[in-house]
Amino acid sequence: MDLEARAHAEHPEELRLWLRLLACTQLIEKQIRTDLREQFDTTLPRFDLMAQLERAPDGLRMNELSRRLMVTGGNVTGITDQLEAEGLVERAEVEGDRRAYLVRLTPKGRKQFNAMAQAHEAWIVDAFAGLSPRDIQTLHALLGKVKQHFQETA
Repeated sequence: MDLEARAHAEHPEELRLWLRLLACTQLIEKQIRTDLREQFDTTLPRFDLMAQLERAPDGLRMNELSRRLMVTGGNVTGITDQLEAEGLVERAEVEGDRRAYLVRLTPKGRKQFNAMAQAHEAWIVDAFAGLSPRDIQTLHALLGKVKQHFQETA
């Protein structure tokens, strides 16, 4: 049973909308995880870590990766260890801080990530194939209003 099935007609429309958004997010994420595993023999956390490194060509400290990914340092260390063993990332010491390491994609890692990113983009486009371009623009604008409301009230 997906989250949306928990709502009943007597619940506020806003609650039903929220549950539909969650259900759609979960369905899309499940498909992305499957596609990453089947086509690239990788996981979403590995993809996400590599995406952060792709955006920072000079590399990121382990604690910054942990903050950006919103996971523990142990999770980042485990994924980094795997990617390093495969030659996809490298660690470099941070000058002046013997405890810190900078992690960056290797050329092999950058090439592999670019292939995954292109496929990922196509999967996301496909996830919304049931919507017209106008529907997509409208939904984007409406969700923008929700986001703006939170930014104004925070």
